[in-house]
Amino acid sequence: MKATARAHPIQGLVKYHGMQDPELRLPFHDSISVCTAPSNTTTTVEFDPTLKQDHYSIDGKLLKNRSAERVVSVVDRVRELAGIKHSVKIESTNSFQSNIGLGSSSSGFAAAAMALCSAADLDLSLEEISTIARRGSSSAARAVTGGFSILRASKIDEDCKSYRLDDGFQEDVRIVVAIVPAHKETESAHKEATASHMFNARIKYAESQIYKALESIEMGDFKTLFSLAELDSISLAATTMTGPSGWIYWKPETLRIFEGIRSLRIDEGVEAYFSTDTGATVYINTREKYVKRVQELIESYGIPTKVWQVGGSATIIDKKEDLF
Repeated sequence: MKATARAHPIQGLVKYHGMQDPELRLPFHDSISVCTAPSNTTTTVEFDPTLKQDHYSIDGKLLKNRSAERVVSVVDRVRELAGIKHSVKIESTNSFQSNIGLGSSSSGFAAAAMALCSAADLDLSLEEISTIARRGSSSAARAVTGGFSILRASKIDEDCKSYRLDDGFQEDVRIVVAIVPAHKETESAHKEATASHMFNARIKYAESQIYKALESIEMGDFKTLFSLAELDSISLAATTMTGPSGWIYWKPETLRIFEGIRSLRIDEGVEAYFSTDTGATVYINTREKYVKRVQELIESYGIPTKVWQVGGSATIIDKKEDLF
């Protein structure tokens, strides 16, 4: 009863904020994202009747408190569906830095859910597995289905699932990641989201962008989709900043990147749009032919970059890559 899975993290395009059910992690509205590769989380799972208790670790560090509780919510759902009671060992490793706004919880819970279901011999579709991953992180649902995906909001557990979207970009999308390593805490921001005076307006705005995003993904309309993602990032941050704690995740480097990318568009005609999730690190969505110029600009600020592209769905990988 052992399996290893790999999943890519997501970049939110039309992002969710706040949860109508914090236990099942049901968001208030639909959300759309794109998976980023080759960044990934690899997770090995084994149900073992000889274990006295569960064991969870990421990059060699044991999980505890709230981090462990979120894993338990996923593990227990798989145990319930499979009708097993064995303790489980889960070890994960990330190919990228976590807790800086690069979606490590999305790939982490997607890989965990995928491996758990395989180890438990559950015959489920990716969409069904996405509802299990969602219990750890709503974004993880979209990391299960991969590529461009939409998480359909619902008050019903089994209906709040992710679906892969057909896209017309023909592998031209590149994501230059400008790494601004400031630790962030997403969970707290979600908990107080509804207390922002901008929250209701945020929901209406996000809902109004879903159809536009879906159409632009299908048509491969680069400008419409990624300019939308740029504005959505600002809208989300405004809501977060106006919650009771006044969370401000952006750093001076973040704002400098925003201004630089806008200048590239205006002055040089470079097709590039910035985007952030919860954190100071910036995604710059661009085309392959502009990657070098975007990197030159960001690295001239002394900020390191990585170049990623669209990643696929979560997958079970060969046992030769088991972590234990």
